Amino acid sequence: MALSGLILALTCIVLAQWWHGGSLWGLLDGPALLIVVGGTLGAVLLQTPWRQFSAALKASGQLFSLPKWNFNEQASRLLHWSHLARQEGFLALESKGEQASVDSFTQQGLQWVVDGTELMALEQLFDNELSCIEEQKELEAQVFEAMGGYSPTIGIIGAVLGLIQAMSNLEDPAQLGAGIAVAFVATLYGVGLANLLLLPLANRLRAIYRLELRYRELTAIGLLAIARGDSSLSMSRQLAQYQGLRH
Repeated sequence: MALSGLILALTCIVLAQWWHGGSLWGLLDGPALLIVVGGTLGAVLLQTPWRQFSAALKASGQLFSLPKWNFNEQASRLLHWSHLARQEGFLALESKGEQASVDSFTQQGLQWVVDGTELMALEQLFDNELSCIEEQKELEAQVFEAMGGYSPTIGIIGAVLGLIQAMSNLEDPAQLGAGIAVAFVATLYGVGLANLLLLPLANRLRAIYRLELRYRELTAIGLLAIARGDSSLSMSRQLAQYQGLRH
């Protein structure tokens, strides 16, 4: 749906340009694109540490490819581990974190349980880990949000530069009109880049991250229930609110 939405938005713009009798090539301007993309990247790099910026670029791959967070499968896995721990003890869970289907957060939490971490300390560890993940993910989304804030203004800068060049041809009305038209392409690039890609990407990442945090909350609640030795019925009730969620 993400890819379809992006294609739909771009197609509508191109069709509108063609419908009004405008040249499709009129939407293409190398200097305007250079100003908007280069200026936006420069402004964001100025305010953003490199580690945060590179993490955001890596996360942008989730625009078209979502991680698989299977809530029902995770709940079933945690219930099975709870039953196994009550029958054979926590050490019986030691090898379970090595399964390919178990994510790194679950592996780490399971190891804390197996190591016999005191309950209050375990709760604090999970709280700290979830807070760190939430903060990191929000910082990644903020990179694209900042880019979406800068690009329209950079587009206006490009338009002004184009108008300066156009005004140098006041003695030639034909070139003046063409120059003004090209100048406003930079504004189109800036506003379009912000509203068709950057801001939707930031909000999409936030939606994905909220779902990921819910998955990790499910995991933390289940592992804490195992550490407390809760019954399967009690644990099932605690996990029920998360089951059925999907990306």
